[in-house]
Amino acid sequence: MNTVETLITTFKNKEATIAVMGLGYVGLPLAVLFAEQGMNVIGFELSMDKVCLINTGVSDIMDIPSERLKKVTSNERFVATTDATELGDADAIIICVPTPLTASYEPDISYINNAVDIIRENMTPNTLIVLESTTYPGTSRELLLDPIEKSGFTLGEDFYICYSPERVDPGNKTYQTENTPKVVGGIGEASTNAGIALYETVINQVVPVASTEVAEMSKLLENTFRSINIAFINEMAMLCDKMGIDIWETIEASSTKPFGFMRFNPGPGIGGHCIPLDPIYLSWKAKEANFFSRFIELAQETNSQMPEYIVQKAGTALNTVKKSLNGSNILLVGMAYKEDIDDLRESPSIPIFENLVEQGANVSFCDPLATTFRDKDGEIHTTVDVDYEKMSEYDLVIVLTCHKAFDKEKIAKHSSLILDTKNVLPKQYKEKTICFGNK
Repeated sequence: MNTVETLITTFKNKEATIAVMGLGYVGLPLAVLFAEQGMNVIGFELSMDKVCLINTGVSDIMDIPSERLKKVTSNERFVATTDATELGDADAIIICVPTPLTASYEPDISYINNAVDIIRENMTPNTLIVLESTTYPGTSRELLLDPIEKSGFTLGEDFYICYSPERVDPGNKTYQTENTPKVVGGIGEASTNAGIALYETVINQVVPVASTEVAEMSKLLENTFRSINIAFINEMAMLCDKMGIDIWETIEASSTKPFGFMRFNPGPGIGGHCIPLDPIYLSWKAKEANFFSRFIELAQETNSQMPEYIVQKAGTALNTVKKSLNGSNILLVGMAYKEDIDDLRESPSIPIFENLVEQGANVSFCDPLATTFRDKDGEIHTTVDVDYEKMSEYDLVIVLTCHKAFDKEKIAKHSSLILDTKNVLPKQYKEKTICFGNK
């Protein structure tokens, strides 16, 4: 007879078949990790092109080199597929699909709903289902439990549900999937125990919590905390601009306090999938409970204004040399949302580019990692080559994301006028550098 104990034993003995739905920044590293630990992994994807790439050992995720992927695809421990019927062979199904926002800034749960529909049609009894996608508290019960039970399955007998928030930090060389603590909360004790057993096979530290709601809320709390603090330091940077105070020196001074202060740095805006979106998920859900979070709303407003503020600073910089934005040649250095990755999701560099173009500037960008992007009108823009000597031909160079691949000394040396939004360029060139939050 199939029981949760049987399922847990299968996980602990690494005899399980694991299905991962969605092979992006979250799903692909997780699938590879399970395969490296000797389990059979099914990667379910709707895109046939992506399935073909993965099965030939070609990775489109920077954190997973193709050499590493090829090791687990060549021995067929990890096989990608578009065939949903293969989910019926899985002992655990992990959902790692996107959860974007709609045009009206409400949670788009269509990808989760689609995944659940596919699972209902293909799952077999004694299966653990885990949701990792960022979402609002209550999602696991509302979107997973209720529909699956209506299909005739019984929680605790035929299937088990957990929520385990992804904590992927693209490009982080220290903390990756296996050594980042994993929060796991199930609907009922049996589900939680099954989730713990699953993740303990690949994650160094598993952190059990009492329910899926606590696990769901923990992810939103983590990133809302960051969003609010980033907004605060961005506002302080704008205040210091007005008061003629160097925000960067101020931060350095405050950071010497050994307790009670946590450093956050200002910048051109927030990016990535989590920090720009998670607080909105929480705020949206809070309104259902007739609770309105002013902190979240204020933080979102401040952070969303930063690209526009950077464009204003660009205009101020050009005014110092008697030029205007309209007609100026401007180079953006770095388009990815943070250093040393190719991830353009919610990157503030894109609205900065678009806003400058709307102001009449001639805008180019260089980024050896994020080489192309599509603007809001659907037009594709491509990087120019990194040519330091040609930087002198631009009226203004704006440093947005300074990858290690860039030579900071050469950027500063060859540019005639610079807006440094990250305070990363050598100080000996300060006479031609306007450092955001400085002067």
